[in-house]
Amino acid sequence: MPTVALVLPSSSYRGPDFVAAADELGVDLVIATDGSLPVASGRILAVVSVDFTDVAKAAEHIVRAGDMTPLEAVVGVDDQGVVVAALAAEALGLPHNTPSAVAATRDKAEMRRLLEAAGVPGARHGVATSVEEAVVVAADLGYPVVIKPRTLSASRGVIRVDDVGEVAIAFDRVAAIVAEAGESLPLLVEEYLPGDEVAVEGIATAGGVEILAVFDKPDPLTGPFFEETIYVTPSRHDPAVLADVERIVTAGVGAIGLAHGSVHAEVRITTDGVRLLEVAARSIGGLCSRSLRFGMLEQSLEVVLLRAALGMNRRGMGREERASGAMMLPIPRDGILREIRGQAAIDEVPGITGLQITVAPGKRIRPLPEGDRYLGFLFASAETPEEVEAALREGQALLEVVVE
Repeated sequence: MPTVALVLPSSSYRGPDFVAAADELGVDLVIATDGSLPVASGRILAVVSVDFTDVAKAAEHIVRAGDMTPLEAVVGVDDQGVVVAALAAEALGLPHNTPSAVAATRDKAEMRRLLEAAGVPGARHGVATSVEEAVVVAADLGYPVVIKPRTLSASRGVIRVDDVGEVAIAFDRVAAIVAEAGESLPLLVEEYLPGDEVAVEGIATAGGVEILAVFDKPDPLTGPFFEETIYVTPSRHDPAVLADVERIVTAGVGAIGLAHGSVHAEVRITTDGVRLLEVAARSIGGLCSRSLRFGMLEQSLEVVLLRAALGMNRRGMGREERASGAMMLPIPRDGILREIRGQAAIDEVPGITGLQITVAPGKRIRPLPEGDRYLGFLFASAETPEEVEAALREGQALLEVVVE
């Protein structure tokens, strides 16, 4: 049986789904993690303890495991592990992205530099290590601007600034979030791009990007914070616009230097054309992958990704024809989660296919921009994207979140 090393941070939502995919494919696993595993399986041959803050040493641990258990692929599941996975795969002589390309996806300033150098349309930007520098960059770009961390994800620490009077407050707030996350300055200051936003799920190859799905985000992401909620696929945008989205994402992936494995991109559709916001060297975050099914057997995204990592046949594994989507349940306010009422009623909503609450009662919750978790995920499937969106909104309206 082939064996894959999964680089799986303990904070990831994705472990159970990747393990289930390995079970389905008959693939054995070596799991590199910085904590305990939330799942058990006879497919897990070994668990390697790693520290993701020391990427070189973490990669060495995986290489040593590969010496004892031959590996056919190394897959980084979430942002914290993608550079480690690239380093380990390179050392083992397995298919991989260059570590420098993957590292660029973890530093938004470096990613912006590469995209700009290649002429890929994006957001004009600058970096700032102080409020004074941020004021200068913002004045050059023109308001509104967005101040954000260079390394965090899921919109954490991202704040829109409309005038010079807001710069200091936003900069200090983002800097505090960055420090809490153990990261460092400078911060990224970039122009605010108005328009609809879509997310693109794909697989990078030497010949380009295989597009798996394009998600609409029907809730406007206008700020001051940028909390993502609903994802719906297929996209309802004009085919010509979607062709531009695919072209820009492919160009961006190439500019960064990614040529192997999953990619997740965020794109703004502005009045001046399509603009690439970000590219990650991983698949879609949270539990949103559960909204996707592929091929006649309706297999999961994780099955598709393991097949791709192992070079297995993926013919006939296009996304299902039905529309589908997920809602990342927003956190209403800071406090202690006591209860989420109305969960049983959701089963009666036509189109709803599942609900997964991911925060236990008694835990503290925080909304964006400080927060880094969602309450959970709601899933729907229907004949049309409109029906999926309506089901997700109806389902969320039935939930009452009790926060103390």
